[in-house]
Amino acid sequence: MAGKINVGGQAVIEGVMMRSPGSFAIAVRKPNGEIATLVEPLTLLSERSRLFKLPIIRGVITLISALFLGVKALNFSADMAMEEKEGKEEKKEAGSLAMGLTVAFSLGLGILLFFVLPLYLTKLLKTVIPAVGSSELAFNLVDGAIRVTIFIIYILGISMMKDIKRVFQYHGAEHKSIYAFEAGEELTVENARKYSSLHPRCGTSFLLTVMLVSILVFSFLPHEMPFWKTALSRLVFIPLIAGLSYEFIRYSGKKMGSKGMNILIVPGLWLQKLTTREPSDDQIEVALVSLREALKNEKTFEKGVDVI
Repeated sequence: MAGKINVGGQAVIEGVMMRSPGSFAIAVRKPNGEIATLVEPLTLLSERSRLFKLPIIRGVITLISALFLGVKALNFSADMAMEEKEGKEEKKEAGSLAMGLTVAFSLGLGILLFFVLPLYLTKLLKTVIPAVGSSELAFNLVDGAIRVTIFIIYILGISMMKDIKRVFQYHGAEHKSIYAFEAGEELTVENARKYSSLHPRCGTSFLLTVMLVSILVFSFLPHEMPFWKTALSRLVFIPLIAGLSYEFIRYSGKKMGSKGMNILIVPGLWLQKLTTREPSDDQIEVALVSLREALKNEKTFEKGVDVI
């Protein structure tokens, strides 16, 4: 059945990347209106060793794989978006370099904004409000609240950019397409259009989960150390936090529909309202092309919905 196959995706520049167990596909709307696709077999690092399949560890390995796959998808989509503006070789060379620098900058900025800055502001606040440092839990609750606030402000800020708004629309198209697949329906624009643009297994929900889990994990670390020691000690625990967050998202996907889980996933769905927009039919079409291509070689899919 279709539900036995786990699919995931990512919005890119004027397109969507979809991933199935055995392959991934990228579909991008080119400036001339055509849809360009890239389909390649996929062998995840988590499938190469029993160690990589263990809880927590599999989450870290999956996220590393997703990062490299996401960079490849963004690189391809950028190439297609610039196809009519630059020479092919110049575009490819410049695009790869720019993408590498962008990823490095983004990772550094993410650590600075969402881990280092909240810690600095919380330590500063503790000197004004002593209650903030009354316990590890109190300190980290304030630290976590500042982290979530910075994240929301950041999302609101970038959502005002025209290009980002379109990426958020493709994000919504990705979710609608996956919902249609999970419901076992034929993958058509008409069927996908009616579904929500919010999905519990979304990366946005994962990021919020990371921030909440970090409050719990960091509560076991002393905050009275010098700032740089506290910051470094927290960076060491980022893989553990990511792994625990992955396990929660994975579990929530299996328990979709249960009353308790529906309550727990609500904050993540609320946050997705900032990172998704209602897509146009043309954008849903691109997402569906990507999903069909990713599913073509899945043998068990033959018993599910038609992708031809």
